[in-house]
Amino acid sequence: MSQAFGMTIGVAGALGRMGQVVIEALDARASTKGDVQIGAVFDRPGTEGQAVGRRVLTSASEALEVCQVVIDFTLPKASAGLARMSAEGAGAALIIGSTGFDADDEVALARAASKIAMVRSGNFSLGVNMLLGLVRQAARALGPDAYDIEIHESHHRRKIDAPSGTALMLGQAAALGRNIDLASHSDRGRDGLTGPRTPGNIGFSVQRGGGIIGEHSVMFAAEDEILTLSHSARDRSLFAKGAIEAAIWAVNRGQPGLFDMQDVLGLSA
Repeated sequence: MSQAFGMTIGVAGALGRMGQVVIEALDARASTKGDVQIGAVFDRPGTEGQAVGRRVLTSASEALEVCQVVIDFTLPKASAGLARMSAEGAGAALIIGSTGFDADDEVALARAASKIAMVRSGNFSLGVNMLLGLVRQAARALGPDAYDIEIHESHHRRKIDAPSGTALMLGQAAALGRNIDLASHSDRGRDGLTGPRTPGNIGFSVQRGGGIIGEHSVMFAAEDEILTLSHSARDRSLFAKGAIEAAIWAVNRGQPGLFDMQDVLGLSA
């Protein structure tokens, strides 16, 4: 894992859309800055040996052996398994962009993070992470007695979890601003005769269709005014670029732990 040609980064889910975008972003950075290189690409078991452009898929275990860090935008179970594998073996850092983890997956990630550096985020965009800070400040300043909070997100038809990881991050930022527990103060579904809105709750709504990359908005609604904070993703490469910055940060930090993009960008409260 020599640094002669840049930090060695692996790409999980190399056959998927985000995997392809990450590979392209890494190649572009390698050609311009020269501080990174792709050490291995892999996908689900059984795909080893398959060609992906000018590269050949390897196994996850082989990738962890030759890479200092792996960028993973796959599925929750795959990400949790990769975390276990890295913590038990080579100890490569992980950058995880998967969302929709269940309780068992969360435990696996937390245990792995005690042995390896892990940056996990529902969104690696710089703009979104700035938005998180703004939402937290607004929620603190605009109290529940006058302002209701509603979070809306839109994604492509292929997304399998809802609300999105980014929407939940925004909800958590709002909850932190108001010093409340999001799980017990959220409305995740409305249908039929639901009655009036529960005061202080944070509402979520979801839209799926076409090729929408990612649209998120947070509305603070009072009787006499509405403030909306929003972010629109125009190109998936922005997520890949953020993940690469996170990978470099995690390796250079050189310490185990569970981090997010707020840590990477120095925005942690």
